[in-house]
Amino acid sequence: MDFRLSQPSPGLSLSHSKLSSNCIGPRGVLRLPGSLTRGLGLGLVVLVLLSGCSVRTVAINALADSLAESGDVYASDEDPELVKDATPFALKTIESLLAERPDHRVLLLAACRGFTQYSYAFVETEAERLEDVDFEASEKQYQRALNLYVRARDYCLKSMELDHPGVTDGLISESTTALDDFGRDDVPLLFWTGAAWGGAINVGQAQPEIVADLPAVRALMQRALVLDESYDLGAIHAVLISLEALPEAMGGSPEQARYHFQRAVELSSGLNAGPYVTLAESISVADQNWEEFQELLETALEIDPDRAPSIRLVNIVTQERARWLLDRTADLFFDYPSED
Repeated sequence: MDFRLSQPSPGLSLSHSKLSSNCIGPRGVLRLPGSLTRGLGLGLVVLVLLSGCSVRTVAINALADSLAESGDVYASDEDPELVKDATPFALKTIESLLAERPDHRVLLLAACRGFTQYSYAFVETEAERLEDVDFEASEKQYQRALNLYVRARDYCLKSMELDHPGVTDGLISESTTALDDFGRDDVPLLFWTGAAWGGAINVGQAQPEIVADLPAVRALMQRALVLDESYDLGAIHAVLISLEALPEAMGGSPEQARYHFQRAVELSSGLNAGPYVTLAESISVADQNWEEFQELLETALEIDPDRAPSIRLVNIVTQERARWLLDRTADLFFDYPSED
């Protein structure tokens, strides 16, 4: 699953007074530029210290808006380790606010997106790199990644159910009309639900009951594609590369994967490393084409992250993966020339 591109996990729990649900008004779905936030310290102090239902409600709404509007600060960061260390606190802050306002659409989408990104960029990636050195630790990390993806998916599904009761059952039963009422404003929600659910399927391949939900992921991504194929610099096409790289028995198509690759590159003006890495590790490996594999990864590494500040962190993380994959070329291709 491409990062542009999914159950409890360790983290800091925050305690504060219970709020009466009848003093909180509904909020609409907003498009989120990111899942993390800045200025949390001041916001939390205000939230804890202020008294009175209406004032607390204003404080929660203000902090929720800050969470929705400040993701660019993290997305444009150049230090993955700094973001990795900061993310758990931000995510637990979102969950603490959701404990007070469980139906807050902005927070639900922020949680879904944040847990999906964190799981892919840091937890699943670590699990992969541990496979050859500590199998037991790797399996533990894979299970944690699965839990986080499911956690993320459930936040998104809860948000979807607010305006579309029964949509979860419809997706699971493969209803062809389950998403007909979703419009362009719902694209972020459709995308991140599919990304989280797809991440869970990717790391839970040994569990048939999880893999059985693959048609739901396809339906979510296809609906989002129809509504806005340019969303987030072609991110939907980037995810569809992975889906189409699956075996034909699971609905995959190498030709369609390459089509989605081309569209993802076009829509990002070639500034997103993700599509190159995704095609390389899916289609190129499946075709045992090591020359294409190396060419794609080297192209990804040539991208200057500073040319696209809004996805700087994404590109840095993806380029780290490209280097790791290049180091494993001999292990991935049977006919790779020996150095001897």
